[in-house]
Amino acid sequence: MKLLRLIAIGLALTWSGGLPAQNAPAQPAAAAPQPPPADTPGTPSGDLATQAAAASQMLPRPAPNAPRPPDFLEQLVDSVLVLFDVKTSGNSATHYVIAVLFLVGAYLLRRVVTTFFFGYLRKLAARTTTTLDDKLFPALEGPVAALIVVTGALAAFRVLKLSSADDDRVGYASTTAYSLVLFWLLLRAFNTVLDHLHGLAQERHLGIAAFMPWIKKALVTIFVVVGVLMVAQSLGADVKAFLAGLGIGGLAFALAAQDTLANLFGSIVVAIDQPFKLGEMVKIGVHQGTVEDIGLRSTKIRLLDRSLVIVPNKTVAAEAVTNLSRFSQRRVEQVVGLTYDTTPEQMEKIVEDFHALILLENEVEPSSVMVYFRDYAASSLDIWLTYVTRNPDINVHLAAKQRINLALMRAVAARGLSFAFPTSVMHLDGPVAKQLAAGSPAGKGK
Repeated sequence: MKLLRLIAIGLALTWSGGLPAQNAPAQPAAAAPQPPPADTPGTPSGDLATQAAAASQMLPRPAPNAPRPPDFLEQLVDSVLVLFDVKTSGNSATHYVIAVLFLVGAYLLRRVVTTFFFGYLRKLAARTTTTLDDKLFPALEGPVAALIVVTGALAAFRVLKLSSADDDRVGYASTTAYSLVLFWLLLRAFNTVLDHLHGLAQERHLGIAAFMPWIKKALVTIFVVVGVLMVAQSLGADVKAFLAGLGIGGLAFALAAQDTLANLFGSIVVAIDQPFKLGEMVKIGVHQGTVEDIGLRSTKIRLLDRSLVIVPNKTVAAEAVTNLSRFSQRRVEQVVGLTYDTTPEQMEKIVEDFHALILLENEVEPSSVMVYFRDYAASSLDIWLTYVTRNPDINVHLAAKQRINLALMRAVAARGLSFAFPTSVMHLDGPVAKQLAAGSPAGKGK
């Protein structure tokens, strides 16, 4: 019968426009409380709505500027008081029993939700192909359980007849508690989604995977700041004045920490452009090495001599970055010098030999091969040659270049030619030269 009575109360409240607001402005002290209207026969809301209104009048009302509990919580408490036909103005044994029932009911509902509802959700998540729901449901279980407990505790406090000051404290507590629980729930979901995206980026070897940790830190920081400001505003704080003062202080902070901010914006540029990722060989300014870490302030590079250099991100954003790990092909250009006793016929043949030998190498792109007798140098006849290796891997490239150089040496030796090296010839003439010649053993013999 109690359950049927509660359902009837709900229908009556629906027809009559709902329960009166629990924390509406209080009536002036001089005004006497109006007696409840008499039951109207034949009207479906006459008796039930009157009981609900009477129960609502017995609840304490917070101050006009104090935060008010959620409407659903007030309606829940009003309905339960009507269900148990509580009409006394003070705290009776029934009030304490109802408060305890709210606490016990919240505990039992929490166990049911975490055990059965989330257990069912985990089973559904196990059948899907994505792993996001497998991580999301366990992350939301704690905040949802806390929401149920907070609702039960606040409902228990709303049942009891408290003083005006205590009732205001309950209003502040309810606003703070619901804001924190909701913020916790959103933060857990936000972190889970970001971690899932980081895992996907690592599995697919995306360049943004290296930047995901500090991107997550930046987004979570912004989320926390916005959440704290929203909670403060819901509690009545003057957030606009705070932000105005923060703007003036932020200007002074920006002037004092301009290098730090420049590095921060440099890291954003690196994250957007992605000129390199972890493990790649790069050249930034005069530094050449392997990227070991990419942070908010700096990038760490392990140089060829195994020393570690830390380059500020503002320098990385301003300097030209050469990524030595992203060659599509590698080009070789070199000059082979032969001695001046090489005849034209020999030069023509050796150029043809060089061209044919380079084409025999499998790693060389045939269309890139060029070999020409180019210059008369100071001490050599220079043959200029160039080619491109297909595989950009440095080990494969150097092995192909070594095979070609050895083949060129054998071809020069087979033609009976010699590589040139820097030489100079000095011609002596005049009196000084004659005195030197006369002083030599050969001159004395003459």
